[in-house]
Amino acid sequence: MPEPGMWLQLDWGEGPKVASRRTQLFCAWLSWSRFRVVIPPWNQTLGTLVACACLDAILRRLGGVPAYVLIDNPRTVTVDRVAGIAFRLPEIVAAGKHYGCTVATREPFAPESEGGVEATVKIAKADLVPPTANLRAEYGSCAELAAECDAWCEQVNARPHRSNKTAPVLRLAAEHEHLHPSQLPRTTRPSATSGSPTTTRPSASVRSATPPRPVSSALGCGAG
Repeated sequence: MPEPGMWLQLDWGEGPKVASRRTQLFCAWLSWSRFRVVIPPWNQTLGTLVACACLDAILRRLGGVPAYVLIDNPRTVTVDRVAGIAFRLPEIVAAGKHYGCTVATREPFAPESEGGVEATVKIAKADLVPPTANLRAEYGSCAELAAECDAWCEQVNARPHRSNKTAPVLRLAAEHEHLHPSQLPRTTRPSATSGSPTTTRPSASVRSATPPRPVSSALGCGAG
């Protein structure tokens, strides 16, 4: 069993098209609470991941920072592997230091290290991407897609998880005691009782790489 406050897993999935333009689904899964976040940027470049605040948006939603952020081995994160050791780009290492976490990369071909976030990607794509099977209409705008992602997250996090019979939003409230104090400006996060937003205030020493803004408008699918 993962320990609370330790591991946040990140991964990408192909999103739906908006005005004939491809989008991505940036998915996060906090291992202990099983709390999920999905946001829809245009692409999965390093600039979108760091400069356009994908990581920032996820941590705002969580209301705190885990010890480790585990991500796959795309060229936007890893320069190369030598003797099995991943060498990460300086920008992603610096981003981790700024937020107070260690960015780690998954071992290639190690499915046990990525099951939770892969399941999040799979379920999110099944529900949010409009293939013929689910009869979902095409999205008319980035704002519509971002709002649908927010609604999906609220629904899945309020539903008891099959492994522990507890809603992830309730477990997240307990896990906050083990997350590092947020390095981010005031934002909103789901409450433990209703899933409605509550306000989180940082300490006086907090500094941020980006100005305060709502998560959906920070990313939307306008990033990148």
